[in-house]
Amino acid sequence: MSAKQRPETTAYVRITQQSWQKGKIEGEVKTESYEWRFQWHFRRGYLAVQPTLGRALIVEPLGRFLERYDYQLEPGGDYQFTVRAKL
Repeated sequence: MSAKQRPETTAYVRITQQSWQKGKIEGEVKTESYEWRFQWHFRRGYLAVQPTLGRALIVEPLGRFLERYDYQLEPGGDYQFTVRAKL
């Protein structure tokens, strides 16, 4: 299967809260079919995602996105990334 034939989904991220003192970023992530809330405790490397429905599909790609862009993310900011799967 070529790269052009792989399914993709755009995930939209909104940062709702950020605390460098607590080492935490909170926000929402949405796709066409799902919507989750997350808390990323970046000092501990822990990502909590709710609700559980579809969580297994988003945890890994969301974690990679947050690790890559953590210092660039700001409360109220809207971001997006591509998931290489159809969600």
